[in-house]
This record gives sequence, structure tokens and C-alpha cells, in this order.
Amino acid sequence: MNIRYKFDVLSALKEAGYNTNYIRINKLLNENTLQKFRHKQTDISVKTLETLCRLLDCQPGDILEYVPDDEPNKDE
Repeated sequence: MNIRYKFDVLSALKEAGYNTNYIRINKLLNENTLQKFRHKQTDISVKTLETLCRLLDCQPGDILEYVPDDEPNKDE
């Protein structure tokens, strides 16, 4: 996978005051999307990316990055 998160999305949301219970109750993101964040899956919609940018007060490039195949993965 060449697109990855620059940080742990769920941790960043929690630091910003949005725990998963709050997110579910207020229907900010669905459970499937939360699971994708847990498993570091980046196949999210533009609408989800917009929501993240709004909640975290940032730009899409602050959340995701492209890593060429020849660069090592930070998670490995």
C-alpha cells in the first residue's frame, strides 16, 4: 500500500475530544470507518476525509501521505 496515515487517526480524534463513543452517538463516522482506522486501512471516502479534516482542523495532506515502493514502511 502506497498511501498511509501520518499518525494514528483514532488517537488524534481522542486528543481532539472525540472518543469513539461520542463519534458513534453523534453519527460523525460509521463503525466500518472506525474499523478501517483501527486496521490502518486507507480506503476511505472523500466525505470521511472531509469529516476528519473538520474534526481535526487540518488538511488532507496532514492526514495521508504517499510512500513510493522503494521506501521502507515505518510500521515494519
